[in-house]
Amino acid sequence: MTISPLAGASTRPLASACPEQTAASIIAAAHDLLGHLAAGRRIDAPAIRTAMQSAFGASDASGAWDWKAAYEAVEVAQLLFMRRYGPAIHGRTANPFEQLKLVERLARLAPTQTRRSEEMLSFQQFSTPLGLAWVAGFAADLRPGELVLEPSAGTGLLAIQAELAGCRLAVNEVAEVRAALLGSLFEGSSVSMHDAAQIHDRLAAGLVPSCIVMNPPFSTALHVETRVADAAFRHLSSAIARLGGGGRLVAITGANCAPGHKAWRDGFIRMQDNARVVFTATIAGSVFAPHGTSVETRLTVIDKVPSDDPAQFPVSPGMAPDLATLLRWLTGSLPPRQPIAASAIQPLRTPRSSPAIKAAGSKPKLVSAPAREPSGAPLEYELIDWQSPSDGKLSDTLYEPYTLQSIHIAGAQPHPTRLVQSAAMSSVAPPKPSYRPHLPAGLVEQGLLSDAQLESVIYAGEAHADLLAGKWSVDATWDKVEAAPDDCDTAVRFRKGWFLGDGTGAGKGRQVAGILLDNWLKRRRRAVWISKSDKLLEDAQRDWKALGQEPLLVTPLARFRQGTPIRLEQGILFTTYATLRSDARENRVSRVQQIVDWLGTDFNGVIVFDESHAMQNAGGGKSDRGDSAPSQQGRAGLRLQHALPDARILYVSATGATTVENLAYAQRLGLWGGADFPFDKRTDFIAAIEAGGVAAMEVLARDLKALGLYAARSLSYEGVEYELVEHQLTSEQVRIYDAYAGAFQVIHNNLDAALEAANVTSSEGTSNAQAKSAARSAFESAKQRFFNHLITAMKTPTLMTAIDQGLADGHAAVVQIVSTGEALLSRRLADIDPGEWNDVQIDITPREYV
Repeated sequence: MTISPLAGASTRPLASACPEQTAASIIAAAHDLLGHLAAGRRIDAPAIRTAMQSAFGASDASGAWDWKAAYEAVEVAQLLFMRRYGPAIHGRTANPFEQLKLVERLARLAPTQTRRSEEMLSFQQFSTPLGLAWVAGFAADLRPGELVLEPSAGTGLLAIQAELAGCRLAVNEVAEVRAALLGSLFEGSSVSMHDAAQIHDRLAAGLVPSCIVMNPPFSTALHVETRVADAAFRHLSSAIARLGGGGRLVAITGANCAPGHKAWRDGFIRMQDNARVVFTATIAGSVFAPHGTSVETRLTVIDKVPSDDPAQFPVSPGMAPDLATLLRWLTGSLPPRQPIAASAIQPLRTPRSSPAIKAAGSKPKLVSAPAREPSGAPLEYELIDWQSPSDGKLSDTLYEPYTLQSIHIAGAQPHPTRLVQSAAMSSVAPPKPSYRPHLPAGLVEQGLLSDAQLESVIYAGEAHADLLAGKWSVDATWDKVEAAPDDCDTAVRFRKGWFLGDGTGAGKGRQVAGILLDNWLKRRRRAVWISKSDKLLEDAQRDWKALGQEPLLVTPLARFRQGTPIRLEQGILFTTYATLRSDARENRVSRVQQIVDWLGTDFNGVIVFDESHAMQNAGGGKSDRGDSAPSQQGRAGLRLQHALPDARILYVSATGATTVENLAYAQRLGLWGGADFPFDKRTDFIAAIEAGGVAAMEVLARDLKALGLYAARSLSYEGVEYELVEHQLTSEQVRIYDAYAGAFQVIHNNLDAALEAANVTSSEGTSNAQAKSAARSAFESAKQRFFNHLITAMKTPTLMTAIDQGLADGHAAVVQIVSTGEALLSRRLADIDPGEWNDVQIDITPREYV
């Protein structure tokens, strides 16, 4: 039984994020858990946590998954086991009681679903236990080739019984993640997302099942917050209306939804004018206990044939304490099904396996969401001659308005906000390009990319069309690169890269998406997008979608365990620098090797190093304390560039490097070792630029732009005015501040005594200098954090008043939060058991310091 709220996204974090990706990760975890079932091992919490962390690439503490999703992975693993071994169970014995024993033995390997979520409770998302689902399938007396409908399909444990019987399937599920699961698990079947209480009104008129199996919500309804007593009966009535003549319906409902119950007797009497109840029995709550509830249930079987006496119902045999008893009652009193018209039975033509579910023994293959084949046309632009308004001399301003200097794009719209560039950058124009990017028709006219953003796409393609000077040999580790002699057969040439250095507001993500789209339309259907945080995945998908593309084509690398092949035919692989730096361990290859294996050594698509300054110190450096080793992230980025010499490298960073030595990662710009710059080695380049200081860095940026390898624009702040708003402390606030200041002064005055009592100090001096330093540091840090909170809170009323006034004046309010406390919040959440996440109570306010 399942029902999902379509409002209130806060109760469904996984579904609202991306149902298809969540479903794919659940299926991946289910494949890991399937091994436990196949080996006869019980699935415990550590096994579930390991499988889910591997599939989602993060722990439940991070919010990437919850235990409701984990239990669904267990249920999917049971489904996969039945798909694989169900025929063997049926072939081993024809005795239904022996078959039930085997199914129940499998069900006992699954854990009890003790960790229930608010959604699970509020919307009664309790899947049918595997043993009860098998008994329901037995009661349905399924016929090969007939169409079976499950209106509230959940994770498909009822539907798999119909599949094993050779039936055609139509499944309905309103919960987004579960619907995505069904779409992957039962590809080729009809999958819909309607309110099952109105299933007859919602389904296509031509879809007429001859059998319906269902486990609807017992007392909840879609969009209704309060309890709905007749919810189950509504589902029954709608399903009966949809059922074909002579068909059979098997329903699992609450125990009180019975023909003999005074509240429902009249409804069942009216129902029996068209369909008669042929069996009904109550089931003990212990049967459903493994799935999170001990409520008593009822199995009701209804055949769609008129009853001779609508007021007469079969006598219930009582309450079945277990499934074996229920099965015995069914075999003794359930009448055979009515004959089905030959036209209602059709041979099964569609395969039951999904691309996400391969044959026995294989791992899941994640397939990007099907997207329409995009088409594009070359972008038309004309070359122009640019003349510096200051005759090549630097002006006395820091920034100049930004305009396209070497090209004109007809129909292109200006950037939504005014852009500027530094006076040094504006003094030179980029070279006249010849590259023509391919973009979808209408993209320019719709303004999906501004003229400045289109210029980036053009110059990135122009740079990527050329190779750096010289031939190079790369060792097997991809760490060492040396100049190769002319007769070296293994020598490679590196493709030029391009650097996007725009500031905030210029739309770097949209420009990256435009460059990827250009290459996508040129049949380069694999790319890598590396960024600083996995939270930026949604931003990447948003920018890709903004250009009219399928967002699910941007797939996180975390979906694939380290050491396993990346099973994507095409797509944009999104990963982080932290993931990229994972070295080989045990029998698992490194993440860099995993990506290279997917792309192939002859890869000529795009690799985006977003926030590329995260690779700083890629080549090591010197400091007052001596030489520093290269950073792991920087080395990983260089290895990827060395391993794929023909890749189109795109660096993206508004702060490319704080020091010149941190530009070591930008090897594809040809700053050293080539003909464009007079530096043989990186060390020569660093020494020369450091000698010139900031002015030399400005000249370097200008020269890179003149070569068509760099662009750096920023938002204009012209017209921006600043006004300080002063908060006047009230007498009460002064009193509060003084009271807390006095309290901290007492602590400060007695800190030495506390240290002496703890044997950190003594009358003879300091016994443990490190402990003393740590104690004083902790005290001062706590004091500063506390008063920061206190002062911020005191200023808030004035801030709110200023915001209200600004809104009343027709302005928009933007509040900059300097410190969000995210790190502290993450530490507090990590300390909480996942089972307590439904009632999280933590304190990150100033009270924790008092």
